[in-house]
Amino acid sequence: MTAPWNASVLTLFPEVFPGPLGQSLAGRALERGIWSLAAENIRGFATDRHRTVDDTPFGGGAGMVMRPDVLDAALAAVADARPCIYLTPRGVPLTQARVRELADGPGVVLLCGRYEGVDQRVIEARGLVEINIGDYVLSGGELPAMVLLDACVRLLPGVMGAAESADEESFAAGLLEYPHYTRPAEWQGRRVPEVLLSGHHAAIATWRRQQSERITRERRPELWAAHQSALRPAVISGAPVATVPGAP
Repeated sequence: MTAPWNASVLTLFPEVFPGPLGQSLAGRALERGIWSLAAENIRGFATDRHRTVDDTPFGGGAGMVMRPDVLDAALAAVADARPCIYLTPRGVPLTQARVRELADGPGVVLLCGRYEGVDQRVIEARGLVEINIGDYVLSGGELPAMVLLDACVRLLPGVMGAAESADEESFAAGLLEYPHYTRPAEWQGRRVPEVLLSGHHAAIATWRRQQSERITRERRPELWAAHQSALRPAVISGAPVATVPGAP
């Protein structure tokens, strides 16, 4: 058996883990030893009797800042060859490409900030990778850590039932996913698109591709622009593109 994918989470609230990661695909994979999760309490690395982990910011301002000496000791206790990631709104966006890269590695060390954030010096000294999960602010890094872990774990070998499922999901090919339908074939006067009932696999594949392109173009123009840029060499080649009659 191959070595498990190891995740270490540094947090002030270790009791919230595994949370939803203990259920469904991630939970079953955790039980089977495909991946491991260790949540470490940052307060355990404080040196004073009050287990202080934060202090007032130099230069003034609201809130508190997590101390670099405490965080450095916590990181030193778990750091190895795995990338060390600090979940923060100012980080680079978490993308499916980054998720795949992390899932292909040995695991991750995740630092969950609180208060106003962490002292910049520990970020620089430890070479932390700053990542965000969206352009909004949360109370801490615990929920982003769960998001990142769930996204990675589901890509580990043996976690998902069908390997091809991950290849057709949103962002896997730079596009959003096509619509899905199941029984009944007609519901509340709405019918499943006829092409999906045809049994014509090539036509179905073309319809799904066209739907992915349409949805991406309408909802995420920046993804569509990037996709078009990536396709330019193929367009220049003059290769014909198949279409499904009546498809948008």
